Amino acid sequence: MKKTVVFSALCLLSLLIWIPLCMLISGSLMSSGEIAKNLSPVLEGKSGFAAWPLMPRYPTFRAYVELLLDTPEFFVMFWNSCALVFPVVFGQIAVGAPAAWALTRPRFRQRKILRMIYIALMLLPFQVTMVSNYLVLDAFGLLGSRWAVIFPGIFSPFPVFIMMRFFSAIPESLLEASALDGAGPVRCFLSIGLPLGVPGILSASVLGFLEYWSMMEQPLAFLGDKSLWPLSLYLPAISADKAGLSLAASILMLLPALLIFLFGQHYLEQGIQAAGTKE
Repeated sequence: MKKTVVFSALCLLSLLIWIPLCMLISGSLMSSGEIAKNLSPVLEGKSGFAAWPLMPRYPTFRAYVELLLDTPEFFVMFWNSCALVFPVVFGQIAVGAPAAWALTRPRFRQRKILRMIYIALMLLPFQVTMVSNYLVLDAFGLLGSRWAVIFPGIFSPFPVFIMMRFFSAIPESLLEASALDGAGPVRCFLSIGLPLGVPGILSASVLGFLEYWSMMEQPLAFLGDKSLWPLSLYLPAISADKAGLSLAASILMLLPALLIFLFGQHYLEQGIQAAGTKE
């Protein structure tokens, strides 16, 4: 009986997570007049309370049609997001995997110090490193270009930390056996480390995509040209009278992140578990 009560209570609490998503979907199917009527106490300062029904009174796809057919800047920003996020994710794998292997398997005196530096850098928020990143990017003449966002993302320490956990779980006896067969460090990494570290690599990739797909501060700080802005900066630029357009854009922006999350959910859970495991 006690388990049934606890299970029922947890199910009711889990339903609360779906309320914002249901409101987002229903709002994207409302007409502009219905949204204005429901939110008039907020948008126009009228007396009373705002209302938000879970189902629109007269569902319409007008906001989606306007967004997909009459809003070309939406597609420009969508491809800008792709041009920023995918190079960052691929770069994190290309740079982070060898770095994680070097900080995990080879034995050298300064390894623990370097790992502590990586962890310390991982704990620093973007606001702390923004000025130093700005100065470095300005010195290299990258400000105002996509590379101003891509390069700092590629060398992020968090993917290295995730992949380190998976590489450290590879049995040492397997590496010793490959070394006896004549395999060098590079061959061990390519033939053993990468195949067995695929869950960690995919976990880091999913987390990297989810983080940089919704980034806002980096493009605002490093991209002065609005034509290079990603989709995450499109929603704040929509005015109150275009609330329906904003809700429809939110749904479409959510879809790629949702698909990536569903694809890598298993690896993401492994990455969270590995990141929380003590050595």
